Amino acid sequence: MKEQVIAARGPRSSRGAAVQPKGFVQRPARRGGATNARTRNFSPRALFGYAPTALKVVLAILAVVTLVVGYRVAASASLFQVRNIDVTGTSRTSADEIEGLTRRAVARTGVWRADLAAISTELERLPGVRRAVVSRVLPDRLRVRVTERLPVAVVRTSAGHFFWVDDEGVALGEVKPTDSVPSFFIRGWSEDVTEGARTDNVERVQKYLALARDWSAMGLAERVSEVNLIDLRDVRAQLAGEDSQIEVRLGGEDLGARLKLALDTLDQYKQTPRGSSITYLDLQTGRIVIGTSSGSKVSSAAGSGNESPTSDTASIATNSPKPAATANTNGDPVTSDQRQKPARTGAARESAKTAGIRLR
Repeated sequence: MKEQVIAARGPRSSRGAAVQPKGFVQRPARRGGATNARTRNFSPRALFGYAPTALKVVLAILAVVTLVVGYRVAASASLFQVRNIDVTGTSRTSADEIEGLTRRAVARTGVWRADLAAISTELERLPGVRRAVVSRVLPDRLRVRVTERLPVAVVRTSAGHFFWVDDEGVALGEVKPTDSVPSFFIRGWSEDVTEGARTDNVERVQKYLALARDWSAMGLAERVSEVNLIDLRDVRAQLAGEDSQIEVRLGGEDLGARLKLALDTLDQYKQTPRGSSITYLDLQTGRIVIGTSSGSKVSSAAGSGNESPTSDTASIATNSPKPAATANTNGDPVTSDQRQKPARTGAARESAKTAGIRLR
């Protein structure tokens, strides 16, 4: 015998099933819902994630090649070919020469791909250019700003040519007849093309500039035609004008004071009969030594070099031979002590007195 079981519905169950929340609308489920969700999740990005690594590398290479080719095509287009080059800052250097060098450098690359640093380096090799700054002005222009080297001294070469140099010892070209040259120029320039020679020449230019300032301030520059700087410890000045045959050997220090002392001494001794034969003045030993073309010398004690020579300390030594001994009326030889010295003439005594020297 079968038992039939009937589930009883309680009051709460029936009320819960019958009463629905307010505002709730039950909708039927869509067919194929799982299939539609999978379709929405499919995308090229998801597909690319499953692609092999080799395919990714190939695509990256193709992208880079495309960019490079596009860049080269754009850079070499006629749009970027140089048409104008603006050069500023030139006075002694030829602007046409600078423009020509720049134009040849960008003939193949165009403005866009021009190597500006290399162009600047090339322009700075020109003798008169200290610095060159090149900038591009797209699409078809270049701008060149030049800082020139300034001539500060004139150098005389061993061959007798005269050319300008700047404060770094760089040659800037020969002196032109229309150039305004300084009072005196440099002699003793090293013409070797080595780093050591260039360093020595820079020191010579710096010494020259110091001498030019000091001598100009003391009013002595106009009396010098050239300064020999082959050895900076043995500076020598060649005088100008009527004293052009006279060399002043100054040594390596106190060059302004020594030159003034030498010129004052020279002006004094030029009044003597031997003044026209003076060839040099030497102040290197602390004394003034005056040499003449006949071999005579005047040695004057100058102390520290700040005082003028006095008549008590100056003397002239000549190279003339002593006269031979003569005989008296008895036939006996006459010694140098017995020989009568000729009297000085008035003119000779006056000249010696004026010059402040003692003749012997």
